[in-house]
Amino acid sequence: MSSLLIRNGQVIDPANPNSGSVRDIAVLGGRIVEPEAGRPYDETVDASGCVVMAGGIDLHTHVGGGKVNLARLLMTDDHRAEAGPIPLPTNALELPSCGHSTPGTLATAYRYVEMGYTAAFEPAMVPSNARHAHMEMGDMPVLDHGAYVMLGSDELFLELLAAGGPEQRNFAQIRDYVAWTVNASKAMGVKVVNPGGISAFKFNQRKLDVDEAHVHWGVTPRQVVRTLARAVHELGMPHPLHIHGSNLGVAGNIASTLETIEALEGLPAHLTHVQFHAYGTDGPKKFSSAARELAEAVDAHPNVSIDVGQIIFGQTVTASGDTMRQHAQSQLATPRKWVGADIECTAGCGVVPFRYREQSYVNALQWVIGLELFLLVKNPWQVVLTTDHPNGGPFTSYPHLIRLLMDRSFREEQLARLHPDVAANCALRSMSRELTLDEIAVMTRAGPARLLGLADRGHLGVGSAADIAVYRDEADREAMFATPTHVFKDGAAVAHSGRVLALPTGGVHFVEPGYDPIIEKTLRRHWDQNRSMRFDHVCITHDELCRCGRGGRLLPAALFDGSEG
Repeated sequence: MSSLLIRNGQVIDPANPNSGSVRDIAVLGGRIVEPEAGRPYDETVDASGCVVMAGGIDLHTHVGGGKVNLARLLMTDDHRAEAGPIPLPTNALELPSCGHSTPGTLATAYRYVEMGYTAAFEPAMVPSNARHAHMEMGDMPVLDHGAYVMLGSDELFLELLAAGGPEQRNFAQIRDYVAWTVNASKAMGVKVVNPGGISAFKFNQRKLDVDEAHVHWGVTPRQVVRTLARAVHELGMPHPLHIHGSNLGVAGNIASTLETIEALEGLPAHLTHVQFHAYGTDGPKKFSSAARELAEAVDAHPNVSIDVGQIIFGQTVTASGDTMRQHAQSQLATPRKWVGADIECTAGCGVVPFRYREQSYVNALQWVIGLELFLLVKNPWQVVLTTDHPNGGPFTSYPHLIRLLMDRSFREEQLARLHPDVAANCALRSMSRELTLDEIAVMTRAGPARLLGLADRGHLGVGSAADIAVYRDEADREAMFATPTHVFKDGAAVAHSGRVLALPTGGVHFVEPGYDPIIEKTLRRHWDQNRSMRFDHVCITHDELCRCGRGGRLLPAALFDGSEG
């Protein structure tokens, strides 16, 4: 078994004692072990003057599936001369793969690994398109990966929810349907997008608030969220329900966001890209920051975690399952084009190119709101660092975002460049907090691992997977986090100072909750009557999953006993 010793690094490992101490990290057979004095190691790295962290884990990044490919096809502008096309690789290990806002699968992996990330999770996999999503993620070398399957706007779920009535007389049947869907698609979690809203849009509803009834099924987003959160929890899935809330991007949607939190009634949930859900209506423009209200709600609800979805100024493309909201935003497209689609009446998507501008009042305030959320929530374990790639901006901007959070003077310089009404009046101006290395490690590594139930990832304790990033400790945190000196995946060197060294195959994370097979009678009838794929072909086997992942390891996550909580 190969061995490795990383010597004299400042180990930032907030999931374990003595984070911040200078010590050695030893690796044997791809796992972290106790260093042994006098033992010869196959490789020794001198990390003096460096920070050592676990490999980064991106909890929410759109990297595989139908809408991502639609975004790649739509954004031909991303490859033109004025966009600064990515040059052909000079590294013999890398194949050509282009794009800025939505890079191809290969470039996605190269760029993540060069920043010290070793895992990425696709947050919106459609059940009928799951094989495609897994194959795309499997096309990303090095990165371990997984996906959350979309439920909550599919017609069968809404039909069952309506049939059970307010008392949820058929909850066990719904829970079995959720478990079957997770098993069939080999998902890591469950995602709900604009609860009920994707379906309602097909019935010509243009909005659906938390307590507003679906025009056809008569159920409300509150019922959808509560039912799915309960099902996910009782099934013992480690990652709680992943919620893209109602009224994304709408002024005043903080009310919907707070109502969604209350709808959980204490059940665990993760609210995603909450910057887009934290808007008030104060001021002459009737558009204001509600970051403080949301942060206070998160502080008061330990059952809730969030990722921010920070916007980054410049060109990107928004790709979302929320057809209702993307249709509403399509007139703001830059360039002026967009795509809307529906998949098997189970989900939809909208792809709208967008350019965030510093001198736009709305865009400037969105930038401010995201940073305010990072700095206002007290417990970093409840916050995950994301840009909702590519919706808020490309994931390659993470080092820039980290510097904004760690360096107040740099943040103030950037703030001064914004629309003057925003720069002069926002609460961010008075926020002196600068995140620490420990807090950054929580938001980018330890926190996501804990939220996903990955007990052996996101930290550097003995027995954990040797996914390790070594960063030169620099005052310029953007430069520091952009180019780690060394990156190791399962103990093997995969990048050095921004250059890819090896491209091993990543593993696939998924869960397999139990269910009563009687639900398959209902499912077979529904699929035979309403879907183009035969029911017998829906479920992805372990062998298929392995082939989709190019032979990568299968990494099933342990379930907990949700019947007692």
